[in-house]
Amino acid sequence: MRKIKAWAKKIKQQIFVLYLAYKDERVLLYAKIFSICVVAYAFSPIDLIPDFIPILGYLDDVIIVPLGIMFALKMIPNEVISECEDKAKEIMKNGKPKNWVVGSFIILAWSIIMLWIILKAYQIFR
Repeated sequence: MRKIKAWAKKIKQQIFVLYLAYKDERVLLYAKIFSICVVAYAFSPIDLIPDFIPILGYLDDVIIVPLGIMFALKMIPNEVISECEDKAKEIMKNGKPKNWVVGSFIILAWSIIMLWIILKAYQIFR
């Protein structure tokens, strides 16, 4: 159980690393875009596979998010990662930051996507 808790804490820290790296001007644009998508997905309350589906519901949390983090970290320069890791450790010590603007943006983005899917499905099945 300790290994799982340590792994989860490491994942959270890496998400903060990606968030901080996104703001760094040394990170290339494609890496910034991919990183912010991974962070948005990790913080998003909406998953590709809903959590209420037995076993499969948690696969995205266990597989998709860590894979996204791994690929994003490969795109970012090592010196940026090491600086952001130090900042992320400090953030984790002081408690998680709350950014209601970003949270609202994520919910708005997912709502627009879901509305678009519903409208397309309605057009197809009408």
